[in-house]
Amino acid sequence: MYKTKDGEDIFIIDGHVHLWDASPANQRNIHGAEFINCFYGYHTALSPKTEVWSREKFEKYGAETMYDDLFVKGYDDMAIFQPTYLKEFYTNGFNTLEQNASLGTRYPDRFVINGAFDPRHGEAGLEQLHADVEQYGLKGVKLYTAEWIGDSKGYKLSDDHAKRYLERAEKLGIKNIHVHKGPTILPLNRDAFDVADIDDAATCFPNLNFIVEHCGLPRLDDFCWIAVQEPNVYAGLAVALPFIHSRPAYFAHIISELLFWLGEDRILFGSDYGIWTPKWLVDSFMDFELPDDVRKETGVDLSLTAKKKILGLNAARIYNIDIEAKKAALGYRQSVAAE
Repeated sequence: MYKTKDGEDIFIIDGHVHLWDASPANQRNIHGAEFINCFYGYHTALSPKTEVWSREKFEKYGAETMYDDLFVKGYDDMAIFQPTYLKEFYTNGFNTLEQNASLGTRYPDRFVINGAFDPRHGEAGLEQLHADVEQYGLKGVKLYTAEWIGDSKGYKLSDDHAKRYLERAEKLGIKNIHVHKGPTILPLNRDAFDVADIDDAATCFPNLNFIVEHCGLPRLDDFCWIAVQEPNVYAGLAVALPFIHSRPAYFAHIISELLFWLGEDRILFGSDYGIWTPKWLVDSFMDFELPDDVRKETGVDLSLTAKKKILGLNAARIYNIDIEAKKAALGYRQSVAAE
């Protein structure tokens, strides 16, 4: 938990984490190496030098390291697993529901275990989704519209078969639809991550929350113009947040645009672990202030209230997490400010 200089506790829910295996032993082909190479490039380019991992650790860091980085060294109080299968690239999958659940079920008060689906799997995929809900009590899924399956190199949420899955997800009680809509990763196709299909899906399914991970980068304008019209569309800060270190002016542009168009109630913190670790991200975010010219132009500010919402309160709301109950379950003492 993060404590402010005034002694106030801030409950942090990390909305975007993974437990992956990209080791050479699990790489099915050259594409597995290309994919993790691209991730490692983002890691080394956008992290402080003191936070850069070795290539070997980055490829497979393991459950114990992850728990330590999130909850012992880091400020996370809870984290949401977002699976990415990529079985065309990795023999046992890159970051599957089962891999994540191997850690998540050991610490149920720490983790939210999300599932995944791909409409190209047809009836068998719907059956698997139902089974996953039964086993794990899923309240959210992560969708990867650029994933390769056989000869197919992606799909759109506006496709009829995708809408069939979204309809089933809603019936099964899955409310939160996390969608990767960010920078491409080699060898995936950039256009398969385009944000345009969010517009149709959000309109067709007003009772679902569409959390656009990576807030559509590099298509920030397109995303904002969609999200301002669709009240059930949210922005996930994973990938955007590390620019707070390497390109602070660029981050100021991103967060001010999101605050202007979406408001502080529809932005969610995510570290994208293990590309980045939450401790330095949260420290940097809490210290960050919008430049005067940005505040003047946009009329928004990144206040302490906004930061608290982004770091945890917004995720708690859409996932129905009772923060006070979680604090008690985790054995937290009452904050100094509350005393």
